[in-house]
Amino acid sequence: MHSEAVASRSADQRDSPRESRNGNHQLDAVSLAIIQQLQEDGRRPYAAIGKAVGLSEAAVRQRVQKLLDQGVMQIVAVTDPLTVGFRRQAMVGINVEGDVESIADALSAMSEVEYVVMAAGSFDILAEIVCEDDDHLLDVINKRIRALPGVRSTESFVYLKLKKQTYMWGTR
Repeated sequence: MHSEAVASRSADQRDSPRESRNGNHQLDAVSLAIIQQLQEDGRRPYAAIGKAVGLSEAAVRQRVQKLLDQGVMQIVAVTDPLTVGFRRQAMVGINVEGDVESIADALSAMSEVEYVVMAAGSFDILAEIVCEDDDHLLDVINKRIRALPGVRSTESFVYLKLKKQTYMWGTR
């Protein structure tokens, strides 16, 4: 009986991203394959993706739009900061007194901050910062991050050389 019920549902119902009870989206194999195709080349034509995953161009276009609308993925241009004038990158560990989320929100609003995560361990928050030079980095850390009410301490980890940066983890 169960296999008949599954077989009677349309491919779109069976294979589209669904929201689980905890609010996360459950992605089927086809959606994951589409994401993987776009991670390899964000400009890959929908027709080529469709051929690779076994869907029509229109079905791929619809799936991609749904994934974008649900916030499951973004399609963006990723640059090497060094080639566009940002010579200094650092990860900053931040310890907070009080509300961690309000500090994370304030950091997220800063244009130099590319990545913010609330963490368990030695730091309450980790923030990746991309700056033009050491003076810019010092200004961001000293005058803006440390000046936030509730920031107890910071520790900076200046990047000397970037060995790996990938965005392929979404389909493993």
